[in-house]
Amino acid sequence: MIFHPAIIALYMSSLLMGLMILYAASYGVRIQRLWDITSGSDLQLILERRTYLISTILTYVFAFELISFFLYIYTADHLHTLFVGAMCAAGTLKVNGYGYPALILKMVNFMAAGLWLIMNYADNQGYDYPLIKKKYLLLLVVTPLVLAEVFLQTKYFLLLHPNIITSCCGTLFSATNKTLTGDIAALPPVPMEFAFYMILTANAAAGICFYLKNRGGYLLGGLSFAQFIISIMAILSFISPYFYELPTHHCPFCILQREYGYIGYPLYAALFGSAVSGMGVGMLMPFQNIKSLAETVPSFQKRLALVSVILTIAFMGIVTYQILFTDFILQS
Repeated sequence: MIFHPAIIALYMSSLLMGLMILYAASYGVRIQRLWDITSGSDLQLILERRTYLISTILTYVFAFELISFFLYIYTADHLHTLFVGAMCAAGTLKVNGYGYPALILKMVNFMAAGLWLIMNYADNQGYDYPLIKKKYLLLLVVTPLVLAEVFLQTKYFLLLHPNIITSCCGTLFSATNKTLTGDIAALPPVPMEFAFYMILTANAAAGICFYLKNRGGYLLGGLSFAQFIISIMAILSFISPYFYELPTHHCPFCILQREYGYIGYPLYAALFGSAVSGMGVGMLMPFQNIKSLAETVPSFQKRLALVSVILTIAFMGIVTYQILFTDFILQS
């Protein structure tokens, strides 16, 4: 393993995070089986006290999960100079077979962690723990994903050896490459631009509608998920070439580098934040009619919808600015 401060931080924190989430999941199983808010037994009192501690632990764990996604990419990008052929994080992650699987799991867990934090916040607004079984059920679903991420990330770092020859991003994300990423990069720009702006406009409109009228929460959640998928495809297809001003350069990682003003970080932060907040609105829709949450959940959803709209517009603005204020024209 390469002894780099960021690697050591990610490595140690992921192990600690795995241990804490296992501890929390063990109580999640007990809560699923034994929780009874109407009971005054000693066991129920112990569970109620423990849930405060566990919620606090999980808040820190999942908050770090959000941060670690960007730290992982930053570390991979920072280390590319150690590997022959690597120009950015794309090559570093290809050094062994664990880099990209860990990245994909981190993306999934970013979404799951954000949604758990949203549900936990909503649950804390009720006086009778109305969502406690649901949020711990979600925890039990997320736990194996986080543990798998810890395993893959650990294997990736342990098998990192300098001076390994790896692939560059020009090869991995080439439109002529017969892989999934290559097929996405080869998608025709004009239809992709149309789909991109349509889904972002629809998502922003759904968010504004919910904020003003408290209607269409499920629609906003669905559109936010669709926007995330289409936006990732759009970045590979036509957005990246506008930043590089090269029609053959489709890498989603080089925009994280200093040469491009680190614009990738606010771009991805806006994309992921918009997706999580919009999906959170849809996730909370079934709980609007719970008595102890009837006043707090709708107002919380409105704030989430507003955040989703702001971040969607910010994401669209960054992309549109680059398209309009450059001499480069991407031909279909």
